[in-house]
Amino acid sequence: MIVVVAVLVIIVDQLSKCILSHYLSLHRSVPIIKHCFHLTLVHNTGIAFGMLKGNSHFILLVTVVGLMLIVWHLKKEFADNLTKQQGVALCEMIAVGLILGGALANMIDRLRLGYVVDFLDFRIWPVFNVADSCITVGALILLFKVFFPSPR
Repeated sequence: MIVVVAVLVIIVDQLSKCILSHYLSLHRSVPIIKHCFHLTLVHNTGIAFGMLKGNSHFILLVTVVGLMLIVWHLKKEFADNLTKQQGVALCEMIAVGLILGGALANMIDRLRLGYVVDFLDFRIWPVFNVADSCITVGALILLFKVFFPSPR
């Protein structure tokens, strides 16, 4: 399930970036809902909110280490749950798939282009993309599960 979600995130993210990069020019903003939601093509060499701009090698290193830690944790978690004969909740698998897919999709941009393509512009928040959204939603799901665990 995790791999399926991650692959779907990568496909949707990369396809949306490809289409919008083709139809929008850099920094051009197209209003979808005037003063609320625009499509604005931005090339982000930093991380969230444009922090660490120009540090692509460092960001790639941190991303790779983070992905390795996620995979290591998943292997450990699944092994522990199998020995305890407990399953991993579907929403947790989806959350991890969202985070993994989002991180890989942005890493593909960094490796291929040297920057991440962002285009979702709500005017009150820095411009972001589908991968960023998936990482955020996945993290929020996991945080919710930590603070409100279901009884087993």
